[in-house]
Amino acid sequence: MHKHPNIPKGTRDFSSYEIKIRNYIIKIIQNKFEIFGFNPIETPCIENISTLIGKYGEEGEYLIFKLLNSGNSLIRGFSDFMKKIEKIKKKKLDITKLLIEHNISNKALRYDLTVPFIRYVAMHKNTIIFPFKRYQIQPVWRADKPQKGRFREFYQCDADIVGYNTLSLWQEIELIQLCDEIFTKLNIPILISINHRDILRGLVEISGIKNDLWKDFTTSLDKWNKIGKDLVRKEMIDKGIPSESFDKIALCFDIKGNFYKKERYLKTFFENSEKGKKGIKEIHFIFDMINNIYLKNAKLEWNISLARGMNYYTGTILEIFSLKKNDQKNSIGGGGRYDQLSNSFGMKNISGVGISLGLDRIYLAMEKKNFFPNIYTSKILFINFGDEEILYAYKMINLLRKEGISSQLYPNAVKVGIQFKYANDNNIPFAIIIGKNEMKKNKIKVKNIKTRIEIEYDNIKEVIESIKNNNNN
Repeated sequence: MHKHPNIPKGTRDFSSYEIKIRNYIIKIIQNKFEIFGFNPIETPCIENISTLIGKYGEEGEYLIFKLLNSGNSLIRGFSDFMKKIEKIKKKKLDITKLLIEHNISNKALRYDLTVPFIRYVAMHKNTIIFPFKRYQIQPVWRADKPQKGRFREFYQCDADIVGYNTLSLWQEIELIQLCDEIFTKLNIPILISINHRDILRGLVEISGIKNDLWKDFTTSLDKWNKIGKDLVRKEMIDKGIPSESFDKIALCFDIKGNFYKKERYLKTFFENSEKGKKGIKEIHFIFDMINNIYLKNAKLEWNISLARGMNYYTGTILEIFSLKKNDQKNSIGGGGRYDQLSNSFGMKNISGVGISLGLDRIYLAMEKKNFFPNIYTSKILFINFGDEEILYAYKMINLLRKEGISSQLYPNAVKVGIQFKYANDNNIPFAIIIGKNEMKKNKIKVKNIKTRIEIEYDNIKEVIESIKNNNNN
């Protein structure tokens, strides 16, 4: 008995229609990236584990897809590893480091596009012209629990700029503008939530939370809008953060109103915190400048509980949400500033800031709103009446293709009804009918598959003009 074929959980096959929609989205994003001055690069799907570890936080590193070595190196490494397994269990040692040390696994599928990008910059720093603006549209992999909208293999669309010394805050403003342009073109209303890591560091400073609990604090805080205040409080306490410390700063996350109302409150709160003051000053600049620049579609809000789990963020952080009619928020991207990520690759004084858009999340947001354009397998199907008729029509097929109009020939001279059904099932809007009658009269018959209306034309130029006008309507 044969097993029913399947694929690993969290991965998907894509139909022709889905790929055409994805390509439509990619084309818009790519176009906007290039209009804003970003240029493409690509990096391998596999990176050395040493490149990835220490960059994503504890939860992130747990989700890295590690790859086993092959051949004799795996056998030797595994044998060495098993000899020390009891010692490892007793001492609760870091398994990832031990896997590398014992040569069982030293490579992994990339987790995101940012860390490979900075690795690329470090390797090519002598040929790159700084400031360097790059975009990447490639798949990434995470060993996550698959669920709706969350996959193990998915595409990210990243745009980043890196340069020596600190880049100005105009880069954040440019990225907000870029998101506004992209999602206006995609017809998706968005909310951009923004915060600053120094504001969070200021809260830690004021509340008396120990520095070694910083990662635990940000990881839990980032769940505020997902699981609510009470569960975040419980999680923080379980991680060793005192309840008094949490209670001291909890009010900050519940402040309602616009940016300036929140700013007035936090300025008083951060009276004795230099980090907090710096964070507010930078957020203030961004909001002030955005207020002087027209955003077509995006709304900007200051979300004080926004933390973003990645270890590498140092300054401004942002998250992008699609907005549905009931105002339910669905994350479709994020980003921020990272001024120290390059240090781990031996490059000092490099500042970076970027955004990452989730192609699959954007697809789902458009699907829910039925924002997809008309996608055709082909524009025209030539009905097959036999070799003589097809040979007569072939100059027309070549002319249509030359004009960029996707045309195909039905493979066999079967019943005309079967051919029309094929066109309808494949969303092909027009069929061209050239049988013996049309050849005698020197006419071209075009049938609209949906309306079933047939029109006769005198020549192929008239057909091309009609099809192109139909495209514009």
